[in-house]
Amino acid sequence: MRSRDRSRKITGVVWQPNASQWRLIFPLGVALVLFWPSASEYDNRSLALKFAGWAADPANTLPHEPGVLSIADEDDVAAIDAQAAQQEQYDKVYKTSAFARLRLRLRDAQEPFDPSTERQILAAVAVLGGLLTWRLGSRH
Repeated sequence: MRSRDRSRKITGVVWQPNASQWRLIFPLGVALVLFWPSASEYDNRSLALKFAGWAADPANTLPHEPGVLSIADEDDVAAIDAQAAQQEQYDKVYKTSAFARLRLRLRDAQEPFDPSTERQILAAVAVLGGLLTWRLGSRH
């Protein structure tokens, strides 16, 4: 009989968000998950940017813009020709249409801020969202 009394006390303590709090908690949680940058040193893009890149080029058929030649490759005729051919292919796709340019930009999009700065901004948004959720709970 005493265990029932204890369980009632415990369930009475658990916080349950009201409807207005849920309207803030759910989108805030989704936004934090989508926009939190990756910890990978090779690809610091968030889940939202990775999805946008995949949606822009799901089959990975669009050409990539060539990188800068290294000092060692500046005298290599084959490397210069390969870079010129890759740049020509990229420019050809880039000039075809506005939609192709949008796809290339989405696929190659990078985070607008440094990942550490972006994490700090998102953490501040989460804290402010938590405070706002708490404030919404005080209304009846």
